Amino acid sequence: MNTKRLFDIVFSAIGLLLLAPIFVIIAIIIKLDSPGPVFFIQGRVGKNNSDFNIYKFRTMRIQSESKGLLTLGNHDARITKIGYFLRRYKIDEFPQLINILKGDMSFVGPRPELRYYVNFYTEDDMTIFSVRPGITGLASLKYRNEVELLKAATDPESFYIKTIIPDKLKYNKEYIKRRNFFFDLKLIGSTIIKVITK
Repeated sequence: MNTKRLFDIVFSAIGLLLLAPIFVIIAIIIKLDSPGPVFFIQGRVGKNNSDFNIYKFRTMRIQSESKGLLTLGNHDARITKIGYFLRRYKIDEFPQLINILKGDMSFVGPRPELRYYVNFYTEDDMTIFSVRPGITGLASLKYRNEVELLKAATDPESFYIKTIIPDKLKYNKEYIKRRNFFFDLKLIGSTIIKVITK
Protein backbone atom coordinates (compact mmCIF):
# COMPACT_ATOMS: atom_id res chain seq x y z
CA MET A 1 0.00 0.00 0.00
CA ASN A 2 1.50 3.36 -1.03
CA THR A 3 1.53 6.57 1.04
CA LYS A 4 -1.29 8.19 -0.94
CA ARG A 5 -3.68 5.28 -0.42
CA LEU A 6 -2.76 4.99 3.27
CA PHE A 7 -3.44 8.72 3.70
CA ASP A 8 -6.81 8.32 1.94
CA ILE A 9 -7.89 5.41 4.14
CA VAL A 10 -6.80 6.96 7.45
CA PHE A 11 -8.19 10.45 6.88
CA SER A 12 -11.44 9.38 5.19
CA ALA A 13 -12.13 7.05 8.14
CA ILE A 14 -11.32 9.80 10.67
CA GLY A 15 -13.43 12.26 8.71
CA LEU A 16 -16.44 9.95 8.63
CA LEU A 17 -16.19 9.30 12.38
CA LEU A 18 -15.84 12.98 13.29
CA LEU A 19 -18.49 14.18 10.87
CA ALA A 20 -21.08 11.48 11.69
CA PRO A 21 -23.12 13.75 14.04
CA ILE A 22 -23.06 16.55 11.45
CA PHE A 23 -24.17 14.10 8.75
CA VAL A 24 -27.23 13.25 10.87
CA ILE A 25 -28.12 16.94 11.29
CA ILE A 26 -27.69 17.62 7.56
CA ALA A 27 -29.80 14.56 6.72
CA ILE A 28 -32.65 15.83 8.91
CA ILE A 29 -32.50 19.32 7.37
CA ILE A 30 -32.50 17.90 3.82
CA LYS A 31 -35.58 15.78 4.59
CA LEU A 32 -37.38 18.77 6.14
CA ASP A 33 -36.44 21.08 3.27
CA SER A 34 -37.80 19.00 0.38
CA PRO A 35 -39.17 15.53 -0.38
CA GLY A 36 -36.71 12.93 -1.59
CA PRO A 37 -33.69 10.94 -0.41
CA VAL A 38 -30.85 12.35 1.69
CA PHE A 39 -28.15 11.19 -0.69
CA PHE A 40 -27.73 11.80 -4.39
CA ILE A 41 -26.13 8.72 -5.96
CA GLN A 42 -24.91 8.96 -9.55
CA GLY A 43 -22.82 6.80 -11.86
CA ARG A 44 -19.37 8.17 -12.67
CA VAL A 45 -16.25 6.88 -14.41
CA GLY A 46 -13.21 6.07 -12.29
CA LYS A 47 -9.82 4.41 -12.43
CA ASN A 48 -9.29 1.95 -15.30
CA ASN A 49 -12.34 3.45 -17.04
CA SER A 50 -14.61 1.58 -14.61
CA ASP A 51 -18.02 2.81 -13.50
CA PHE A 52 -18.83 3.45 -9.85
CA ASN A 53 -21.51 5.26 -7.84
CA ILE A 54 -20.55 8.61 -6.34
CA TYR A 55 -22.22 9.80 -3.12
CA LYS A 56 -23.29 13.36 -2.39
CA PHE A 57 -25.83 15.04 -0.18
CA ARG A 58 -28.86 15.79 -2.35
CA THR A 59 -28.98 19.48 -3.24
CA MET A 60 -31.64 19.40 -5.96
CA ARG A 61 -35.28 18.52 -6.12
CA ILE A 62 -36.09 14.97 -7.20
CA GLN A 63 -36.10 14.18 -10.95
CA SER A 64 -33.91 17.23 -11.67
CA GLU A 65 -31.65 15.18 -13.96
CA SER A 66 -34.53 14.82 -16.41
CA LYS A 67 -34.21 18.59 -16.99
CA GLY A 68 -30.52 18.44 -17.88
CA LEU A 69 -27.24 16.95 -16.65
CA LEU A 70 -25.50 20.30 -16.16
CA THR A 71 -26.12 22.73 -13.29
CA LEU A 72 -26.54 26.26 -14.63
CA GLY A 73 -25.43 28.76 -11.99
CA ASN A 74 -25.47 28.69 -8.21
CA HIS A 75 -29.13 29.73 -8.29
CA ASP A 76 -30.37 27.05 -10.69
CA ALA A 77 -34.11 26.77 -9.97
CA ARG A 78 -33.71 23.04 -9.29
CA ILE A 79 -31.45 23.63 -6.26
CA THR A 80 -33.16 23.44 -2.86
CA LYS A 81 -32.76 26.07 -0.13
CA ILE A 82 -30.39 23.95 1.94
CA GLY A 83 -28.81 22.75 -1.31
CA TYR A 84 -27.53 26.24 -2.08
CA PHE A 85 -25.75 26.38 1.29
CA LEU A 86 -24.33 22.86 0.94
CA ARG A 87 -22.99 23.62 -2.53
CA ARG A 88 -21.52 27.00 -1.57
CA TYR A 89 -19.27 25.45 1.07
CA LYS A 90 -18.79 22.11 -0.77
CA ILE A 91 -20.49 20.29 2.12
CA ASP A 92 -22.49 18.25 -0.39
CA GLU A 93 -19.19 16.56 -1.31
CA PHE A 94 -18.56 15.20 2.22
CA PRO A 95 -20.21 11.80 1.59
CA GLN A 96 -17.48 11.14 -0.98
CA LEU A 97 -15.36 10.20 2.03
CA ILE A 98 -17.24 6.89 1.65
CA ASN A 99 -15.99 6.62 -1.94
CA ILE A 100 -12.44 7.34 -0.78
CA LEU A 101 -12.59 4.73 1.96
CA LYS A 102 -13.96 2.16 -0.50
CA GLY A 103 -11.17 2.91 -2.96
CA ASP A 104 -13.35 4.41 -5.71
CA MET A 105 -11.75 7.82 -5.23
CA SER A 106 -8.87 9.70 -3.62
CA PHE A 107 -8.73 13.09 -1.94
CA VAL A 108 -6.80 14.43 -4.95
CA GLY A 109 -7.20 13.49 -8.60
CA PRO A 110 -9.24 14.30 -11.72
CA ARG A 111 -12.91 14.86 -10.92
CA PRO A 112 -14.93 11.77 -11.98
CA GLU A 113 -17.04 12.47 -15.05
CA LEU A 114 -20.36 11.11 -16.26
CA ARG A 115 -20.08 8.29 -18.80
CA TYR A 116 -22.06 10.40 -21.29
CA TYR A 117 -19.27 13.01 -21.40
CA VAL A 118 -16.44 10.47 -21.30
CA ASN A 119 -17.74 9.28 -24.67
CA PHE A 120 -16.36 12.55 -26.11
CA TYR A 121 -12.79 11.80 -24.89
CA THR A 122 -10.01 10.98 -27.35
CA GLU A 123 -7.79 7.92 -26.93
CA ASP A 124 -5.08 10.12 -25.43
CA ASP A 125 -7.57 11.55 -22.93
CA MET A 126 -8.09 8.08 -21.50
CA THR A 127 -4.73 8.37 -19.74
CA ILE A 128 -6.47 10.18 -16.87
CA PHE A 129 -8.04 6.85 -15.90
CA SER A 130 -4.62 5.62 -14.83
CA VAL A 131 -5.28 7.21 -11.42
CA ARG A 132 -8.19 7.32 -9.00
CA PRO A 133 -10.49 10.32 -9.44
CA GLY A 134 -10.48 12.84 -6.62
CA ILE A 135 -12.54 15.33 -4.67
CA THR A 136 -10.16 18.09 -5.71
CA GLY A 137 -7.34 18.66 -8.18
CA LEU A 138 -5.79 21.17 -10.57
CA ALA A 139 -8.85 21.27 -12.85
CA SER A 140 -11.24 21.44 -9.88
CA LEU A 141 -9.44 24.49 -8.51
CA LYS A 142 -9.53 26.30 -11.85
CA TYR A 143 -13.18 25.47 -12.46
CA ARG A 144 -14.53 25.96 -8.95
CA ASN A 145 -17.05 28.44 -10.47
CA GLU A 146 -17.92 26.19 -13.41
CA VAL A 147 -21.68 26.45 -12.88
CA GLU A 148 -21.54 30.24 -13.34
CA LEU A 149 -19.55 29.85 -16.57
CA LEU A 150 -22.20 27.45 -17.86
CA LYS A 151 -24.99 29.82 -16.90
CA ALA A 152 -23.37 32.61 -18.94
CA ALA A 153 -22.90 30.41 -22.02
CA THR A 154 -25.30 30.72 -24.96
CA ASP A 155 -25.26 26.94 -25.40
CA PRO A 156 -24.10 25.43 -22.07
CA GLU A 157 -23.98 21.84 -23.34
CA SER A 158 -21.82 22.70 -26.36
CA PHE A 159 -19.62 25.01 -24.26
CA TYR A 160 -19.04 22.26 -21.72
CA ILE A 161 -18.16 19.63 -24.32
CA LYS A 162 -16.05 21.78 -26.64
CA THR A 163 -14.37 24.18 -24.19
CA ILE A 164 -14.49 23.09 -20.56
CA ILE A 165 -13.89 19.35 -20.99
CA PRO A 166 -10.75 19.75 -23.17
CA ASP A 167 -9.31 22.34 -20.76
CA LYS A 168 -10.06 20.19 -17.73
CA LEU A 169 -8.38 17.25 -19.41
CA LYS A 170 -5.29 19.38 -20.04
CA TYR A 171 -5.06 20.17 -16.31
CA ASN A 172 -5.79 16.57 -15.34
CA LYS A 173 -2.95 15.33 -17.55
CA GLU A 174 -0.67 17.93 -16.00
CA TYR A 175 -1.62 16.65 -12.56
CA ILE A 176 -0.75 13.09 -13.54
CA LYS A 177 2.71 14.26 -14.68
CA ARG A 178 3.37 16.22 -11.48
CA ARG A 179 1.60 14.07 -8.91
CA ASN A 180 3.31 13.11 -5.71
CA PHE A 181 2.27 13.05 -2.07
CA PHE A 182 3.48 16.56 -1.27
CA PHE A 183 1.86 18.03 -4.38
CA ASP A 184 -1.41 16.42 -3.23
CA LEU A 185 -1.06 18.06 0.19
CA LYS A 186 -0.51 21.41 -1.51
CA LEU A 187 -3.68 21.00 -3.59
CA ILE A 188 -5.69 19.98 -0.52
CA GLY A 189 -4.45 23.09 1.29
CA SER A 190 -5.31 25.33 -1.68
CA THR A 191 -8.80 23.82 -1.84
CA ILE A 192 -9.48 24.44 1.85
CA ILE A 193 -8.35 28.06 1.51
CA LYS A 194 -10.55 28.59 -1.56
CA VAL A 195 -13.61 27.15 0.21
CA ILE A 196 -13.28 29.14 3.45
CA THR A 197 -12.50 32.42 1.67
CA LYS A 198 -15.23 32.08 -0.94
